Amino acid sequence: MRPLRRITVLAALALALLAPAGAALAHEERPVTFPDGSGSVPVLRTEDPDLLVCKTDRADFERRVAGFPADLRERNLRLFADCQENGVRHLQEAVDRVDEPGMTIAILPGLYREEPSQAPPTGECARLPARWSDWGYQILSYEQQVLCPHNQNLVAILGKENLQIEGTGAGPLDVIVDAEYRKLNAIRADRTNGIYFRNLTAQRTTFNSLYVLETDGFAIDRVLTRWNDEYGFLTFASDHGLYTDCESYGNGDGGLYPGSASNINDGRGHDVPRYAIEIRRCKSHDNALGYSGTAGDSVWAHDNEFYDNMVGATMDSLWPDHPGLPQNHALFENNKIYDNNRDYYRFTRDGTCSRPPAERGYEQGVVCPQVGVPPGTGVIVAGGNHNVFRNNHLWNNRGAAFQLFGVPAFIRGEGDLAKQADTSNHNRFEANVLGVAPTGERRPNGRDVWWDGQGTGNCWQPGVALTTPAALPRCGARAPELSGGSDRLLAEPVKIAKLFLCSDFNAAQARLPAGCDWFGASGPGRVETQLALGGSLVLGLVAVLFWVRAHRAARRRRGTPGGNGVPPGVGEAGERRLRLISAGSVVGLTGLALDVVAAAMDDPYLTGVALLLVAGWSICLGAALRPGAFAWFTIVLGLLTVADAYDRMVGLIPLIPLGPGWIRGLLTGVWVLWAVVHLAPRRTRTEEKTPGDREAVA
Repeated sequence: MRPLRRITVLAALALALLAPAGAALAHEERPVTFPDGSGSVPVLRTEDPDLLVCKTDRADFERRVAGFPADLRERNLRLFADCQENGVRHLQEAVDRVDEPGMTIAILPGLYREEPSQAPPTGECARLPARWSDWGYQILSYEQQVLCPHNQNLVAILGKENLQIEGTGAGPLDVIVDAEYRKLNAIRADRTNGIYFRNLTAQRTTFNSLYVLETDGFAIDRVLTRWNDEYGFLTFASDHGLYTDCESYGNGDGGLYPGSASNINDGRGHDVPRYAIEIRRCKSHDNALGYSGTAGDSVWAHDNEFYDNMVGATMDSLWPDHPGLPQNHALFENNKIYDNNRDYYRFTRDGTCSRPPAERGYEQGVVCPQVGVPPGTGVIVAGGNHNVFRNNHLWNNRGAAFQLFGVPAFIRGEGDLAKQADTSNHNRFEANVLGVAPTGERRPNGRDVWWDGQGTGNCWQPGVALTTPAALPRCGARAPELSGGSDRLLAEPVKIAKLFLCSDFNAAQARLPAGCDWFGASGPGRVETQLALGGSLVLGLVAVLFWVRAHRAARRRRGTPGGNGVPPGVGEAGERRLRLISAGSVVGLTGLALDVVAAAMDDPYLTGVALLLVAGWSICLGAALRPGAFAWFTIVLGLLTVADAYDRMVGLIPLIPLGPGWIRGLLTGVWVLWAVVHLAPRRTRTEEKTPGDREAVA
């Protein structure tokens, strides 16, 4: 590893070690392994079911089916009559009767509370030797799930193969499996290769409505999930999966979460033979996140709608113990991602989310966010690689259409120095329609792109506007072609400070970091503004001190009777220095003030202009102080500031692992200390010198 890159990686490691403790809190699961990939996506079977599930209240049943089309109503009445004689009353009872692969369970319209499963654990199940997660539940092994299936699950489907579970109603809401906030999961399908869920609703859990784990081959078809502390759909460590025509809302994390999808494309470029999970024609709305994908690898999401969430979709490498990290190879195309401007943190602030889940009011629109995210964002890629976003419509996301930032490997629990900057690489954003609704109405996003600057091989389509940085690498005609690319191991320093601060959110402790605009800070209250103000005050004070010293020297020179020995050349040089310092100070102080305004407005162009003005001051001051090492150092610092402005406004400077902002920031600290020494009064032998000699020293 080259020395500069090694130093940069060490800096990334240091930043990772400073990560807030709250970053360890997320979905925790037992150690899992990916399927071998030999399965396939199951296909809907249409023959008569093997097992029937129904309730006994005929009047209630007839009311539920009264509005169905005639043929569907007649089918349900026939099945109801059969079910009274040969069926069961609870879905779990039917699952327990499955004794061979390929069986089908039909659930008739009704509300299924699964009363026998609600009882609290007793005996051995009440004393399982398993670790407790930070969220207050035990991390149970598969064997413990089999031994005690209802410690955490209302309906536990364990080890069944090619099982189909289908509601017989006209829509998902005709069959409701309701956990009533008594269980972590409404339905858990664990090691259930070939499982097919269709036409039902699962709701009201303290974790997740429908959970599919370590499964090769699953389908979620016309299923609705809602009102959960965490996720609507969670599929984990699985392959050959399909979500189709589903819906999810009212969830504190993601409506759809294909986490740790089988990592079949790891190490590949953009040439992808297949995807592990397909998500199509689903709607996810009124959640903290419409889509969440920690290690959401090899997921193809197309023709979906993500709207009215805090964030439309995220994929990330943030949480440890998720197989398949860092996240890679998601393909998002032809999705509509819009109006993701909800701010549910108000329910954290007012104490609503501190109540028991059943008392929070999820059914009335309350959502209790479990994650710290920037509301108003269409898509966030937090430490992902080789993701492609094309032909999507993104409009009226008031923060940004796309956010991309890197995540050091230590955050996910990896200490290898060579891996610390291994995320945020080769992501492509191309041919997306930004700021225009499908009707043609102009509905701009707050900005099109927010990027921290880290990574290599990332590119964006032409025509993106209001981006930070202001100039972005452009995608070529075919992957991995691009122009104006960069290779940065560390993000911009101010953006790292912002991400570090904002990541200190903690749902359990109701901790909302002050200074982060994700949680309501604005203008002078934003950490970016405070950092800019602090730096401007220090540099402004130094500028004023140099100006004051120059004017004092001029007054001494001008107050000497008849010049009294001041050589003419020395006097003229002093006047030139005064003019340079005075003009430079005006320019510099203007730039420093503008930098604070730019930070408050989050405007990279204003920031670039401010940097150019500050650079003008540095160069003028250095020229006035020549000769001497400090003078030349000041000029070099000014030139670096020009490079920083160019990097932000015109184009990222290639072939450097650190942006000029890092070098400028570090050298500015050295310069300020040197300036203090330079300005400090010194006891010298000036009393023995002529006024002209003293002017020369000044």
